[in-house]
Amino acid sequence: MAEMTWELFHRQVQACGMCQLHKGVRNKVPGQGDLHAPLMFIGEGPGQVEDEEGLAFVGPAGQLLTRMLAAIGLPRDRVYICNIVKCRPPGNRVPEPEEAEACRLHLRNQFALVRPKVIVLLGSTAAKNILGPEIRITRDRGRWYERKGVWFMPTYHPSALLRDPSKKREAWEDMQSLRARLMELGEYGDIYGPR
Repeated sequence: MAEMTWELFHRQVQACGMCQLHKGVRNKVPGQGDLHAPLMFIGEGPGQVEDEEGLAFVGPAGQLLTRMLAAIGLPRDRVYICNIVKCRPPGNRVPEPEEAEACRLHLRNQFALVRPKVIVLLGSTAAKNILGPEIRITRDRGRWYERKGVWFMPTYHPSALLRDPSKKREAWEDMQSLRARLMELGEYGDIYGPR
């Protein structure tokens, strides 16, 4: 089997027909950002704006995520951002378990290529698919989980903060915890400092 490269990864995503989601999309949205970032964000799936542009987190929720990153001194272009599924579910519905499972290979390949030290799981869908079905975002957000040397933290999806601004205080606490974890791991300077 050929060694995974970014070129091969993108070709596989573009050719993918492992679930029904690919049939109704304008663009597949594999993800983007710093290909060697110590920090990865994983959301649920592309929305309408993402489907139109072929980029992850560029609609209103993505704009809020960019502001959240800036608030803790992280330039968005120094992190890697992707989703559980690479195709927009109809009507922005939650991806079905079989759709998420079909896309798992792509996500595994992204992990292997980026090799992040810290992964932030945006929302319930990402948290349940990565950490397990028992995860409850309101109960478990802000907690750190370590798996095979990688640190994971679930937090609210930015779209949830747009719907319910009262959650922003907790999300801010999570962002501060993220900055502290990156500093503790010696990775904050790598993201924020010059390259």
